[in-house]
Amino acid sequence: MKNMLLFICVFFNTLSYAQKNTIELQITTKKGYGPFNWSIRGIETYSKEENNPLKKTYLQFTGIPTSWTDVTLGEIGTNSYQTEYQNYLLGNITRERYERLQKILNWVPDTLNLSKKPLKCKIAIAYGKDASGETKMVVDANNNLDLSDDVIFTPKEIDWTDDSNKDSLFIKNAMMVSYERLSGNKIIQEKAPFSIMHSKSADRYGCNFPQYATTQLDGEEIAICSDDFTSPSYNSTSMVLVDDSIRNGKKVTYDNIILMDEYIKIKGNVYKNKGVNWNKNVLLLEKTNLPQDQLYSTQVGFKAFIFEGQNFKTKSNISLDDYKGKYLFLDFWGVWCKPCVQELPNLKNIYDKIDKSKLEILGIVCESTSDAVEKMIDKYSITWPQILSDETNKIKINYRIIGYPTTLLINPKGIIVAKNLRGERLENKIKELMVQ
Repeated sequence: MKNMLLFICVFFNTLSYAQKNTIELQITTKKGYGPFNWSIRGIETYSKEENNPLKKTYLQFTGIPTSWTDVTLGEIGTNSYQTEYQNYLLGNITRERYERLQKILNWVPDTLNLSKKPLKCKIAIAYGKDASGETKMVVDANNNLDLSDDVIFTPKEIDWTDDSNKDSLFIKNAMMVSYERLSGNKIIQEKAPFSIMHSKSADRYGCNFPQYATTQLDGEEIAICSDDFTSPSYNSTSMVLVDDSIRNGKKVTYDNIILMDEYIKIKGNVYKNKGVNWNKNVLLLEKTNLPQDQLYSTQVGFKAFIFEGQNFKTKSNISLDDYKGKYLFLDFWGVWCKPCVQELPNLKNIYDKIDKSKLEILGIVCESTSDAVEKMIDKYSITWPQILSDETNKIKINYRIIGYPTTLLINPKGIIVAKNLRGERLENKIKELMVQ
């Protein structure tokens, strides 16, 4: 009984401490991309297979032009967490799938800020060929599940490889779409700009929501990106402190973006990014009094997260502690990732030449099967150790890897000193370390 009382006291003291150190900052949404680079997502198209386990989750809508041929139906989600939560409550997905998604996303449903009543958090889309053979598209902009009262249009063509005018093209061609969300524990109808383009060379559609948010703390401006513009729900919040380096149309580099549970420094204080509470319309920052060299993050200047896994080839255990006293180049990659695979010959060339008493390379293979990893190791004669990130070691989840390739250079004391080095930049940095 005494132990239980002690646990309860410790729990509530910890909770109280966290609440006292959490700051809520009101956010304001703005049209465009602000200091962030645009990103796109594909349309979630509907499978026509009768036994498709996701069939119950599909939107049921009408108004598709009867004259169209080669029709494809699909949707764009505005809040993936709310979608999965309500599909589970409605019985559209199994408990097994719901729990598996939580593991994959490292997501603990915040039921206080999710609606038990279904929300309109998906937008219907249809496209097909008209009588002349031209591809046409229609988006359920008013979200009434009837496409007959929406505008039919020809999707704009865009060159994915040309970054010079994508911002203006996406913003100029955006339409306003409606969806529902919680605000103050009430369901409200919201609108957001939505843009969709077609790449002829890639033969696929890409879309985004050109909208970001801002707030202020101690006179400093913070810009907030909503799920990399792939939804307006801020499920996964990345942000940046706006300074002279990214004002007047300048863009922040990926290395300087602060992801969820990473740290931002403002006027000498350090805060952890706890994301946006869309129900309250606030950015949550948790103040910490610990020095930077005692904080774990994937940011330069912070301690690398401790991990342990199994060497893919030898089955022996590998941990971060094994590399104390030397530099470690950590490469997060996948066998399906073209830029990752293209870098393998360069990594092999470096690994064959380096002084391994000073530097080691370790690959963390993510979202890949054992068979595919085995074939890739043989094909490229990979001799440096590899760990397959899985649900047991959770290395990818703990490092919060959201893009590939991601690389980290960790110094002999376990502090990250560089991020996303590849190609010539990596070679130059390795040469610098080898002469020390």
